[in-house]
Amino acid sequence: MHSQDPCSKPGLMHPDDAIVQLLSQVETITDSEVVLLTDALDRILAEDLASQIDLPPFNNSAMDGYAFSFEDLAGSNGVLTLAGNAYAGHPFGGQLKPGQCVRIMTGAPVPAGCDTVQMQEEAEANGDQIHINTPKAKGANVRCRAEELCAGDKVLTSGTRIRAAEMGVLATVGVSQVRVYRKLKVAFFSTGDELRPVGSELAPGQIYDSNRYSIRGLLEKAGMEWLDLGVIPDSPDAIRQAFRDAASRADVVLTSGGVSVGDADFTKQVLGEEGQITFWKLAIKPGKPFACGRIGKALFCGLPGNPVSSMVTFQKLVWPMLRKMQGMAQKPPLLIEAKLASPIRKQPGRVEYQRGILSRNAQGLSVRITGSQGSGMLTSMSLANCFVHLAQNQGDTAEGETVLVEPFDSVLD
Repeated sequence: MHSQDPCSKPGLMHPDDAIVQLLSQVETITDSEVVLLTDALDRILAEDLASQIDLPPFNNSAMDGYAFSFEDLAGSNGVLTLAGNAYAGHPFGGQLKPGQCVRIMTGAPVPAGCDTVQMQEEAEANGDQIHINTPKAKGANVRCRAEELCAGDKVLTSGTRIRAAEMGVLATVGVSQVRVYRKLKVAFFSTGDELRPVGSELAPGQIYDSNRYSIRGLLEKAGMEWLDLGVIPDSPDAIRQAFRDAASRADVVLTSGGVSVGDADFTKQVLGEEGQITFWKLAIKPGKPFACGRIGKALFCGLPGNPVSSMVTFQKLVWPMLRKMQGMAQKPPLLIEAKLASPIRKQPGRVEYQRGILSRNAQGLSVRITGSQGSGMLTSMSLANCFVHLAQNQGDTAEGETVLVEPFDSVLD
């Protein structure tokens, strides 16, 4: 936990402390289902999996070349007699005599009696006489049975996201179906009479509802099922019904806007009547206002209304909660050092996640911010590929100084 910094503003919670409190309020879902391996991409394993076979299941060649017994080279002046061929899926079926070798392809089983493979570029063939040039050590270019996994070894653990590599691993050990956690369902909506659908005409004082599109994109990239309830009118009855509907159909309810101290709409009023909600002021920029709690059986998170604030608080606060609910292990963000390519202005008091562009030059990693960092400027997220982390008590940072950078993960990228 973070002690109160003398430069911090009173009453503001550090985001690291907020994450700890948020995670303490949620549990991993218990519902699971069995799916075919072909349908398992991006799903979360709900059980540990062990290999039922050795991997590799037999000694096989790592090269195209010639398989032989290394001891046979000593009395043959490096010349062996070709006895046959071994291909992947079509092993050599004969019995080798001393001084003989087998032409072998990559992945083919190494014949009984052979312990070494010479790559073909380092051998010379003259009819059935094969000269082994500068032979390597015994066992060269042979992938031994069970050198990667033994039958019974744990392959993947519960909570693992099944990516392309994991699908290949499971196929390699013969797994055709897996038990995974069911997908979380997240319902979301926007409130406000000033919001208009994309493609319609704007009257004075109206804006397009962009946050729902960003939230939908974040949820899809996070592997969630989503339920878009649209724009809800500024009416207590309509907002109340929207919350009840969302909570009855989803595990999590997300809204954007209506959680600030000065909000004049009905969202906070209805939240107080329908759920157990806590309103927080976070020492984070962008994104100070945040609400969390429950509505019925559903978890509720209220994001700030500004577009960038909404995305940042989703990434830093909501996504860790969804990970835990989905059964995924918590993973601290990857932070790397980079030289600042232009100065940054900052007032002490809040942790800032400025949007940056990370690149490499002759001197190493360099980062520059995307320009103006206003919380309503969504183009700053579109241009960025990373967050520049600025500590709570940090002030202005000069060009050339080293800063911590968090490259965007698969949800934001």
